Amino acid sequence: MNKRMIIYILGRMLGVEGVVLLIPALVSLIYREQSGFSFLIVAVILGLIFLVFGRKRPKNTRIYGKEGFVIVALAWLFWSLFGALPFVISGSIPDYIDAFFETVSGFTTTGSTILQEIESLPMGINFWRCLTHWIGGMGVLVFVLMIMSFDDENSMPLMRAEMPGPEADKLVPKARNTAAILYGMYFVLTAAEVILLMLGGMNLYDALVHSFSTAGTGGFSNRNASVSFYDSAYIDGVITVFMILFGVNFNLYFMLLIKEWKSVLKNEELRAYLGIIAASIVVITANILSMYENVFHAFRYAAFQVASIITTTGFFTADYELWPELSKAILLALMFIGASAGSTGGGIKVCRFVILCKSIRQEIRKILHPNAVTVIKLNGKKVGQDTMRGINVYFASYIFVLIASVLIVSIDNFDFATSFSGVLTTINNVGPGISKVGPVENFHMFSPLSKIVFSFDMLVGRLEIIPFLIILSPDLWRKRF
Repeated sequence: MNKRMIIYILGRMLGVEGVVLLIPALVSLIYREQSGFSFLIVAVILGLIFLVFGRKRPKNTRIYGKEGFVIVALAWLFWSLFGALPFVISGSIPDYIDAFFETVSGFTTTGSTILQEIESLPMGINFWRCLTHWIGGMGVLVFVLMIMSFDDENSMPLMRAEMPGPEADKLVPKARNTAAILYGMYFVLTAAEVILLMLGGMNLYDALVHSFSTAGTGGFSNRNASVSFYDSAYIDGVITVFMILFGVNFNLYFMLLIKEWKSVLKNEELRAYLGIIAASIVVITANILSMYENVFHAFRYAAFQVASIITTTGFFTADYELWPELSKAILLALMFIGASAGSTGGGIKVCRFVILCKSIRQEIRKILHPNAVTVIKLNGKKVGQDTMRGINVYFASYIFVLIASVLIVSIDNFDFATSFSGVLTTINNVGPGISKVGPVENFHMFSPLSKIVFSFDMLVGRLEIIPFLIILSPDLWRKRF
């Protein structure tokens, strides 16, 4: 394993984080807040780390898949560890474990919080909370690859280790160009939402932070009441549409750019994703109709909550804990499913469920027709054995981490719905759960141990488990490996 190259890349990545911290520092300066110094202090520390570890390029620069997984896992961990320091230094979140939880929740675009009072936070701090969503949405490594010069041979192992979904493909031959294209589309969609929200009456600051959170499908808001603070059908509608858009595989947007309309329309994951959303909205609207004035109000709140949960954004405009059990059960199921592969959303991913359903159907056909030759296809292409094995390993690892986490969190002795949904919502990067971690509650009451478990689950969920299991493997660190 090329440890020197791993340290070199991590040093450069932390240097990039130091530069990024100057943005909320500038926001603090604009609003004349002393919290800006906390960002500058951390930026200086990260700058020194860059000078020590990220300046001198090792002689052997080649990295492979295993190094890619290690770099990705450690990069997310270190960005969160250092990204938490401004909260502590500024006094906004004095306890470091709480600050770490909040930062991990930001970068992984989970949106779970330990904060009970948000509006009293300094503007710079709130801006940093939501900016972590925007950076983490497309991926910390993709962000770094876009602005730094890594050769293509070393860039692709990093992208494959970080991009959500069963497979990661390049849009164009060079990985850095792929990162630039992804962020170009990401920026355009974010800018469009900012403009539309400002047309709905939001000021520039509020429009920016909510667009950052929507783009990253995170859910942090600078308002205690989240999006419901604005009580605007227009704002609800804009955010609903953009949550759904950011939950779509970004490869499809690239296909639209090159006018591959048929490929987009025939995409099975997209059709399943939109079909699940439509069906969920219809059923929940009918289920909660008696609780609202008319069908339009019921549809408005049902659509927003469905889009928020399936894309794992975590915004809320209604306390769905008060809804009938059927509606809550549907939302809980959507937490499992998640958004599309290659999107900024979390969850298990729609394409995995599509492939799983096809796999079940294939097994049934084999039983009924033993001599028949059956092949699993997705979007007209054969699903390879490596992909199927990866999906099976993912599901097995997912269940193992879920059960282990619930057992540890249960030490706090909260009710099962709270403990289970707390783990489920963090590992799927959703944000709110049910019961005591519902949409109007948060995670402040959990013990430090549970918050560390939740933080681990958020990181594991965002990187789809394997990278963190690899760095925890003893085999990785043996010299002969």
